[in-house]
Amino acid sequence: MIRIIFLILISSLGLALSFSPFRFSWLFAWFGFLSFFFAIGSLKTKSKVFIFSYLEGILFWLFTIYWLIYVTFLGYILLVLYLGLYFAIFGLFFHKFKESNFLNINFLSALWVLEEFLRSYLFTGFGWALLGYSQYKNLFLIQLADIGGVWLVSFIITAVNIDLYYLFNQVRKTKYILFILFLIGISLIYGYFRLPSLNSSDKFFKISLIQPNIPQEIKWDIQERDFILNKYFNLTEKVIKDSPDLIIWPEASLPCVLEEVPFYFEKVRDFVIKNKVNLLLGAVTYQDGLYYNTAILISSNGEIKEKYNKIHLVPFGEYIPLRKFFGFLETIVPIGDFAKGNDYTVFKLLTSNYELSTTFSVLICFEDIFPEISHQFIKRGANFLINITNDAWFGKSTAPFQHLSASVFRAIENRVFLLRCANTGISGFISPEGKITYLKGINDHLIFTEGYFTQPIGIKENITPTFYNRYPYLFIGILFFIFGYGIIDKLWKEKRR
Repeated sequence: MIRIIFLILISSLGLALSFSPFRFSWLFAWFGFLSFFFAIGSLKTKSKVFIFSYLEGILFWLFTIYWLIYVTFLGYILLVLYLGLYFAIFGLFFHKFKESNFLNINFLSALWVLEEFLRSYLFTGFGWALLGYSQYKNLFLIQLADIGGVWLVSFIITAVNIDLYYLFNQVRKTKYILFILFLIGISLIYGYFRLPSLNSSDKFFKISLIQPNIPQEIKWDIQERDFILNKYFNLTEKVIKDSPDLIIWPEASLPCVLEEVPFYFEKVRDFVIKNKVNLLLGAVTYQDGLYYNTAILISSNGEIKEKYNKIHLVPFGEYIPLRKFFGFLETIVPIGDFAKGNDYTVFKLLTSNYELSTTFSVLICFEDIFPEISHQFIKRGANFLINITNDAWFGKSTAPFQHLSASVFRAIENRVFLLRCANTGISGFISPEGKITYLKGINDHLIFTEGYFTQPIGIKENITPTFYNRYPYLFIGILFFIFGYGIIDKLWKEKRR
């Protein structure tokens, strides 16, 4: 029993470390499941398999999203208990299908990715810490995401883990070694030949990011409004010398509800007109009796060009799902009362001399972890994406790095630039290849430091949709087929016996 618990602890900690910012943390994902497989593979009863698989899931999520405790302890525990069930289900299937053959490798890998897909949608979705995200620094390997999205990368990692387990349990090991080499080799070869083909652009736009590092505890303090806005103005004045085509402030950068205290928004407009700059900022807005988390584009003449109201709200953060049953939670944890937007807004950006134009869309907060939202923006004509966010809630933790990893995949899946502007970091530019250029503050710190950063981004006149962008659910459909075939094959073999 102690051996089983030790193996479970090693596996859950190793998998959690693969989502940490350490230099070679991505390596842990390739063998993180191994001790977990050895642990449950030796168990005899389904009840024990379920219990220890559930323990694996609970420990993994406790280690991975520990930063949620800074916001809500109760929510942290409830979410961990729910997410752990996916490991429990996977463990039961693994124990049932642990016989070594290539069908089972593909079946179990498909099951894991389908679980990731389902938890990204069920109950409004929590697509955090998908296995593929652990590889966001592994540039050559993740280029396959433009074919099958992050799901394809997750599938390959899972298959390697299962193959390694079979490798250790077989006398004849050659075919399993060759299969691992095939999976990793085909990924690296695709990346090697795909990357050079992406370095072409027809026009360039110079974009500036402002990272103010406003502490969460003063962000909505009435007495701090002038201090906050002046900080934005001071940083923005410094970046104006770069002559940017667009300046970006992070999510909810206006320190009040726009319509309730219009004085501060007027100060922003006056600043824009005076300096003749295009400004994108986040604000809480009030429309028709409802509050929205909004992105606003102000042109250099002070005109509001477009607004985008956040479509995918944070459950139990920005609203309460099934308020009839969970309404009591607003007295326990800090929950907003926002309405969701309905339109996939595409903004139009004109350069200061009106010679060039392009389009972009905005992902607010954690909307970048949902591939379909980015897909819909690109489908509607956006040439690049911007993520404005505020990760100050989660302190000096791994949360901003985990959040960043999702943005990398949205850039690769759609082959567009994705710009991140975060209150406390991580801010920077992500190229269509997935390369990250960070905004670094004092002592090269990426989080909880203020700063500004300007960089040109290249835009093609006619963006060719990626295979993934054209068929975003094709690979998931293939996985459902593999899963269904595996179930039928297993039942048929048991019936014949």
